[in-house]
Amino acid sequence: MSSSYRPSSADQDAKAERLIRETGHRLTEPRRRVLGLLLAGERALSHTEIEEALAVTEPIDRVTLYRVLDWLIDRQLAHKIASDDRVWRFRVGADDVSHHHAHFKCGRCHRVFCLEDVSPAVKVQLPDGYSTEEVEVTVKGVCADCK
Repeated sequence: MSSSYRPSSADQDAKAERLIRETGHRLTEPRRRVLGLLLAGERALSHTEIEEALAVTEPIDRVTLYRVLDWLIDRQLAHKIASDDRVWRFRVGADDVSHHHAHFKCGRCHRVFCLEDVSPAVKVQLPDGYSTEEVEVTVKGVCADCK
């Protein structure tokens, strides 16, 4: 596991619990643990990285993890990032959990970071009747750890 992984703290666990309760849905331990881990992360994590990180204290079933991640995305508490290596990565923003920012992907270690201060403000001319739902911007290069 990368050195940028940090287990969730009591503050992040409390924030995760508050955010889940604000949805009006039931708070479950898997939801709290996964969201707490994502809140603690300094970068986007793959399903495998999340599964391995949670297994340190108590494993979560793989199917449950997929369902929790989908639930978090559906409620806009997290977002998933597509990558050219065909691995989805999951992340929450520092203060804004919406997905209105760009990403950086290191070509060597394949880690993906959210660029919170970079807005993917791309103006696209669409045909009549079409509407934009999401624009993905990924900057590719070499991260400081790999340089």
